[in-house]
Amino acid sequence: MTTGIYVTSTAEASGKKVVCLGLAEMLLSRVDRVGYFRPVTSTESTEDDPMLKLIRRRFGLSEGQARGAVGATEFAELLSAGNREAIAERCLAVYNDIAANSDVVLVEGSDLAEFDVSIENEFNQNLANDLGTPVVAVVNGKHKSVDETAGQVDAVRRDLLDAGCQVFAIIVSRVNAAKVPELEKRVHLGASKRPVYFIPEIPELKWPSVSEVKAQTGAEYVAGPGDFNRDVKSMKVAAMTVDNFIDQIEDGTFVVSPGDRLDIMFATLASSLSSGFPTPSALLLTGQFPLSEKQQRLLSGAQFPVLSLPYDTYEAAERISQVRTDIGTSTDRKIATALGVWDANIDADEIAARITLPRPSTMTPLRFTYTLVERARSRRAHIVLPEGNDVRILSAAENLHRRDVVTLTLLGNEDEIRGLATQEGIDITGIDIIDPETSPLRREFAQEYARIRAHKGVTEDAAFETMLDVSYFGTMMVHTGRVGGMVSGAAHTTAHTIRPSFEIIKTRPGTAIVSSVFLMCLADRVLVYGDCAVNPDPNAEQLADIAVASAATAEMFGIEPRVAMLSYSTGTSGHGQSVDKVREATELVKAKHPQLNVDGPIQYDAASNPTIGGSKLPGSSVAGNATVFVFPDLDTGNNTYKAVQQSSGALALGPVLQGLNKPVNDLSRGCTVEDVINTIVITAIQAGQ
Repeated sequence: MTTGIYVTSTAEASGKKVVCLGLAEMLLSRVDRVGYFRPVTSTESTEDDPMLKLIRRRFGLSEGQARGAVGATEFAELLSAGNREAIAERCLAVYNDIAANSDVVLVEGSDLAEFDVSIENEFNQNLANDLGTPVVAVVNGKHKSVDETAGQVDAVRRDLLDAGCQVFAIIVSRVNAAKVPELEKRVHLGASKRPVYFIPEIPELKWPSVSEVKAQTGAEYVAGPGDFNRDVKSMKVAAMTVDNFIDQIEDGTFVVSPGDRLDIMFATLASSLSSGFPTPSALLLTGQFPLSEKQQRLLSGAQFPVLSLPYDTYEAAERISQVRTDIGTSTDRKIATALGVWDANIDADEIAARITLPRPSTMTPLRFTYTLVERARSRRAHIVLPEGNDVRILSAAENLHRRDVVTLTLLGNEDEIRGLATQEGIDITGIDIIDPETSPLRREFAQEYARIRAHKGVTEDAAFETMLDVSYFGTMMVHTGRVGGMVSGAAHTTAHTIRPSFEIIKTRPGTAIVSSVFLMCLADRVLVYGDCAVNPDPNAEQLADIAVASAATAEMFGIEPRVAMLSYSTGTSGHGQSVDKVREATELVKAKHPQLNVDGPIQYDAASNPTIGGSKLPGSSVAGNATVFVFPDLDTGNNTYKAVQQSSGALALGPVLQGLNKPVNDLSRGCTVEDVINTIVITAIQAGQ
């Protein structure tokens, strides 16, 4: 039987969407099939609801898995006509359709500001009873005293119980963090014996983006970068002299200026281009003042978007002040912030333990990456990122910092890094930055490096110069234990990234070579491919070492190792230099590690397909069930992982380096922000081991 959870709120802007987003990610990490149901959407068309679009996009749900029942206008008409039964019947029909193909359905109750709160609460309570789903009630704790909040929790619980609802939990959102300890003493479980959780107010979640301002006001794009995903932290109307105006703006200020105030226009532009001065989130020009060709050319070099509205400044400012942000239309950084505050304050394991959830039969990419993030968060490893002047690195660092997954240090010139972050609308507040050129650690690291490389004739003066290289400086941070691991390679070659590791960190005892694997996240399982990035043509001993290291990496990430030593021939059917190498490597693994489940030589189809495996290599526990695939050379491995990735849409995490004493991982120079995030998370887990 499908389980359902009904999330409802008692007031507008309660933080309900943050709760829904957190619950959706938690559920999708634990079961195979999750449905998302919006009984009443916030839009006229059920297909245009921002939250449904976000859930579909973020979690890969189809329109059939995430659906709405009634649009806002139709809901109002039916309710006004007293036809509540028609609404309930429609909702039951859609819910049952979703439930038929789901293990659990998350229901997000209505939140229509134009309705009386009591009417809407009654609708949500009745529908939760009709659907037979327990209720998670979200209470808005903003601007409320401890007494008021405790009283509201008791009132909400009492109303739900009086309505015959099953109370699953109450979540007080947007509460002053300083009040939480006292609230935890004052708020009791009550007759329902269900817990109360507290989520503090996070100002960033209420900042609209430039994109939302543009969409909701109808502003037109004039010049500057077309990146509208910048947070609008405040709005300033330029109605004063330039000297006074400059003192008023800060990073993230949305500047509103009459279109004929050239002094304000150019002062705003100069501020963003000058070191030590703030960069606005955008400049909006009001009135219908056409820009000259020279003005257009000058504004084209702006570090922020320039927009325009045809209204006077007062009306334009009034329209902007009415813009509302919504998680469904927000930026990735805001979603990361929302999930971070959820993870930090909600006991997901406790919630999951009280829901009847079927054991998942598959491992999806979403579930695997979620599991990795949770493991990394539990370890709180410290990772250094040498490429602090790369926008992808900064974006990934912001995301992980907002989610409180790892502690990060960026390397590079602090003014340049913070200037780049501000220019790109990235917030790296709270992330440590070290400049190797000025850091007192440089001399200490030089002395240690000279000691390590004395046999190569490296002097301390030479080592002091070497420490200007961020890859060497970062590696020394790992070597000396100041950080747990390093991730680099977005702007450097693989050799540049890992050469310092060979010189300084060196290989783990008993390990012959450094190798790599990719964690291949297919639709229903995760496989390990090695070596696809480092060793061009390993010999039998090296291939055996790669197999053992790959099996250990698989275990580290929760994958039971069943190792297939791949070749163009299966069993004893073929001979030749390549297949003989694989056969010898297989025997070496079996002799040195008899507990390891390994077989080979074996072809890929026989290793992955149970029917073919049973035919080609009967009696093998690896054939048809392999989880670790060891390729005979780099040519085969690199091409195979890319072929599988491109043809199946698999998520390839890596390369994950293995065999070093401490974790250092290499990025592709074509990596995405998501690649950087995943690699940092993997490195954090390795550091925790």
